[in-house]
Amino acid sequence: VMNILLIILLLLAMAATAYVLVRGVMAMASGKDLTGEQQQNWMRKRVLYQAVAIVLVVLILLVAGNSR
Repeated sequence: VMNILLIILLLLAMAATAYVLVRGVMAMASGKDLTGEQQQNWMRKRVLYQAVAIVLVVLILLVAGNSR
């Protein structure tokens, strides 16, 4: 049960990372953001979601290791 919950959370974190990455690239490609502040915000969010995904992977591996 715990493993399934962690995997679902991991999938959500991965989807959020992909969404933010695409939005950041679209913001960069539009060329409207001259200062780059909006792009920086998107990339900060991407790094945050990636970190969450990595922590979830570590938790999944720990739970799987302890269940043996």
